[in-house]
Amino acid sequence: MTPSAQVSVMIFTLNEEIHLPSCLAALTWCDDVIVIDSISTDRTEAICREHGVRFCQRAFDGFGGQRNWALDHAAPRHSWILILDADERVPPELVRELCDKAQRAPATAGAYRLRRRFYMWGRWLRYSSLYPTWVVRFVRKNRVRYVDRGHAETQEVDGEILDLENDLIDENLKGIGEWFERQNRYATKDAEYELAHAALPVDWAGLISDDALRRRASLKQLAARLPFRPTLFFLYSYVYRLGFLDGRDGLVFCRMKTLYQSMVDVKKHDLRRNKIS
Repeated sequence: MTPSAQVSVMIFTLNEEIHLPSCLAALTWCDDVIVIDSISTDRTEAICREHGVRFCQRAFDGFGGQRNWALDHAAPRHSWILILDADERVPPELVRELCDKAQRAPATAGAYRLRRRFYMWGRWLRYSSLYPTWVVRFVRKNRVRYVDRGHAETQEVDGEILDLENDLIDENLKGIGEWFERQNRYATKDAEYELAHAALPVDWAGLISDDALRRRASLKQLAARLPFRPTLFFLYSYVYRLGFLDGRDGLVFCRMKTLYQSMVDVKKHDLRRNKIS
């Protein structure tokens, strides 16, 4: 444990016995690890008890709602909180940076964003995963609220959002079957969100913004309105973003993500048709 590590860590779980051991093993430097579980049925709770981390449960109602509940009720001990999923790992260089920022962050900072490296089949898919993908995960207590947006969430921050230099590692080991099951659920949420917000204008200025988070949100807004969305996504990820440089793994992963875009389109069509009938 690092005595100067004035950081709390919150891990959000659902049946994560395969990921929790490595996630927790990379957090021995932290004296306040809290697991917020969505009513798992595997050994998630037992693993948490074995590692001596705090454990609480709440039925899942969305990523934003779950994070807000944890910030309000889990009583983190420190002012700065790192938000993790169980399939993510914190490498040593990021640990050092987090500890430094927890002590030296300017008063104007409400949160930090960092890049996430996506691993699959034992390797980093640098290009086909559209790296760098920025996520706001290091937050100051009482300065951040989360808002559900489709299957994911965005955040409202009281203060500046600054950048961290080091990356978070994301490696899901549950296999392709679970990946598609999860994408099916996510596609439903995204389809519902896109239909509910279809009348909102596209944030055209956001497409050229220096803010990576705003730029990504604007691209998703635009993509929701484009014809041939799956084909355009494949060309964007595999050709324009150089996914082909990841070899056959990159080709397969770009095809998987293209299938996800098709799922969203199909679910939107189904929702429209069911509404009419």
